[in-house]
Amino acid sequence: MDQQFTSYESKIIAVDFDGTIVEHKYPAIGKEMLFAFATLKELQKKGHKLILWTFRDGELLQEAVDYCRQNGVEFYAVNKSYPEEVYDLSISRKINADLFIDDRNVGGFVGWSKVWQILHPEGGEFDHQLVNPGAHNNYKKESKSVFKKLFGK
Repeated sequence: MDQQFTSYESKIIAVDFDGTIVEHKYPAIGKEMLFAFATLKELQKKGHKLILWTFRDGELLQEAVDYCRQNGVEFYAVNKSYPEEVYDLSISRKINADLFIDDRNVGGFVGWSKVWQILHPEGGEFDHQLVNPGAHNNYKKESKSVFKKLFGK
């Protein structure tokens, strides 16, 4: 996500749920990640189309969609490229989006403040409100050396 975008370029943005919008507590719904809903709402105001792109399906998916709706975010599509798309085995599960925001990307999740700064470096009015101060601490801190992490020793 090193590339920066100007405000006139609206994008289709696929957003993961667990570990990105909320802390990773699957199958439960974790606490909101710091600035997640505030940033998503501002991205929508800027004209970006947001797709919820998640491993969840069935009842667990509906819970995630409902949770986001209760927090003021309605997605353009959910686990598909556009609202009318009908999934069957002849269609690839990979969706068509300009950007993917996910905690599993190389380097991990950069945080919602950084996402906003990358997509809208021009700034503008964006009122970051601290909803849950501990939400961004969703990974256990390990004291293992790089060698131990790579080779398990």
